[in-house]
Amino acid sequence: MSWPKRDECFRGFARCAMRGGMIRQRKPLWVLAAGLAMLAGYVDAIGFLRLGGLFVSFMSGNSTQLGVAIAGRAGGVAVAAGLLACFVLGVVLGARVALAAGRRRKPAVLALVTLLLALAASVGTMTAAPMAALFLLALAMGAENNVFQRGGEVSVGVTYMTGTLVKLGQNLAVASAGGPRWRWLPYLLLWAGLVAGAVTGAALYPLHGLNALWGAVAAAGVLTVMAWSVGPVQAWERS
Repeated sequence: MSWPKRDECFRGFARCAMRGGMIRQRKPLWVLAAGLAMLAGYVDAIGFLRLGGLFVSFMSGNSTQLGVAIAGRAGGVAVAAGLLACFVLGVVLGARVALAAGRRRKPAVLALVTLLLALAASVGTMTAAPMAALFLLALAMGAENNVFQRGGEVSVGVTYMTGTLVKLGQNLAVASAGGPRWRWLPYLLLWAGLVAGAVTGAALYPLHGLNALWGAVAAAGVLTVMAWSVGPVQAWERS
């Protein structure tokens, strides 16, 4: 379908909207990405309920909380700063594993995430140091963002949804103007995965406490196998 001549600027906007990382992924990887978002939502809900308002994967929220605490309007400077530091360290660890694993970086990074989640679950349920478990969760969530990369940078964010919702809105605008009709669907799937995971985590935490983290460990293991089954990274993802 041809675009109206008066819409030159909008065509450029549409090209930008349709270059999103989710759109370029193979369809089996859409399912993997949604599963990772669900895992992040599940873990983050448990962390949020345990911490009483801080997060283990949503670092924009923690950064705001840190700023408020520094201004003297709330406590928790050390905890918020510690979660931020652990998340960044997790990104570093995940990126190093991805570099070492080459074309098999997706299952390699997910194996690291599974290991970190298992450590967090063990510390949280078998020791008297639950805060250490929460810092390990932030480490795992930082590492998880290295599963989808292109040119050494994150192509699909699976623990935060602001960019995903922006892409969803942009592609809905393109569709409403006569462009590709369903390009927004992968972004909706990603967002829905995170919300579904958060609902599940919030429902299970009051019943099982930090023992609910073992569910995250099992899910991460399944996602690791799934990542291996979809095959190695393709050439365009390395450029």
